[in-house]
Amino acid sequence: MRLVILDNYDLASEWAAKYICNRIIQFKPGQDRYFTLGLPTGSTPLGCYKKLIEYHKNGDLSFKYVKTFNMDEYVGLPRNHPESYHSYMWNNFFKHIDIDPNNAHILDGNAADLQAECDAFEKKIKEAGGIDLFVGGIGPDGHIAFNEPGSSLVSRTRLKTLAMDTILASAKYFDGDLSKVPTMALTVGVGTVMDAREVMLMVFQVMILITGAHKAFALYKAIEEGVNHMWTVSAFQQHPRTIFVCDEDATLELRVKTVKYFKGLMHVHNKLVDPLYSMKEGN
Repeated sequence: MRLVILDNYDLASEWAAKYICNRIIQFKPGQDRYFTLGLPTGSTPLGCYKKLIEYHKNGDLSFKYVKTFNMDEYVGLPRNHPESYHSYMWNNFFKHIDIDPNNAHILDGNAADLQAECDAFEKKIKEAGGIDLFVGGIGPDGHIAFNEPGSSLVSRTRLKTLAMDTILASAKYFDGDLSKVPTMALTVGVGTVMDAREVMLMVFQVMILITGAHKAFALYKAIEEGVNHMWTVSAFQQHPRTIFVCDEDATLELRVKTVKYFKGLMHVHNKLVDPLYSMKEGN
């Protein structure tokens, strides 16, 4: 497990974007060899997505031979609703890059048979050869995707009832009206993400408006305490290739010696993103 600590949100977002860029380019994707990327939504990855768009527009990165699978989607929210994760992904990322829409997979929260939709999503991941790199964020209570406290650590893509804390936290996106907030969602399982060949989790304190201190506590639970289904992100201690990327403030609950240890490895971590590879001819 790696813990990459950067000074602030912008630097952490840039490091994460560089890492994704380099992993795609080093993979050498092509018509018969697609790179498969798992993606999150929310406020945390926005800076990372902006940098990836920048690399694409500069000609350094192409998503022509990339397939993506998103973590989750609300149930019952129209696809074109501004707060649906379909809208989020297309407005903040997909429409700015050269990905084939047929290769951008997002769960359908309006499917007639929701369990069949979840099963089909798992099948599509398997048919794509599995996820090469799953990128995610974590919630203040340590959940990943909508795998909230108490979720099975071997769970698969499924229908999930949202916790009241999650509904309350989401109300700000729905004019503060709890009656407008979806109460159910489709989500990949912890086991689904654990199956990825590599996982990168972004933990940025500065993006949390009210419950920021709890995000630092979630990182503490993820890094320094044991595996616990009440903190589902802790399962990734057992993944052979997990990278936590965080800003300085997100480490406030970690022991000083933990922070010093991982900061002492930054010269190794920076070699993963420096130099930044390019798809331009000759680079």
